[in-house]
Amino acid sequence: MTIRLSRRRLLSAAAALAVGGAAARARAQDITKAQPVLPREKLVIVTHDGKRHDFMVEMADTPAQQEVGLMWRTSVPADGGMLFDWGMARRSQMWMRNTLVPLDMVFIAQDGTIAAIAEDTVPRSLAIIDSGKPVRATLELQGGITRKLDIRVGDKVECKLFGNLG
Repeated sequence: MTIRLSRRRLLSAAAALAVGGAAARARAQDITKAQPVLPREKLVIVTHDGKRHDFMVEMADTPAQQEVGLMWRTSVPADGGMLFDWGMARRSQMWMRNTLVPLDMVFIAQDGTIAAIAEDTVPRSLAIIDSGKPVRATLELQGGITRKLDIRVGDKVECKLFGNLG
């Protein structure tokens, strides 16, 4: 009796894990619509020539928000975007799965300095877009805006996250 009960419990637990794991994979792979607009905060990029460019960016703070990001959005405003806070400096690896519009990805170091930029990323691409070095955050902006505003590596990002904007 004890052996059968243990076997039954073991089989029940294994089945629950299999079902739970399959459900989690299905949720992760079944991202079929844009997430609601996230809370926004002011962000300023100060370029090498002292120009200040103001943005109101959505804050992707949770893993679930970061997983969806700007997927399924049909546009990104020129003064908008989404900031992904990684919580600590680490390599950022992004992709464009289910992202319908090109983006500029701005990789930002712990001190708010732009460490790398990937311009005009390819919609729906599964290619990994890598920061190449540890960064605190990744900022997704409208594709082509960094070129248009002459935003470069070494420019500064001011926002609440970096403690350098009121």
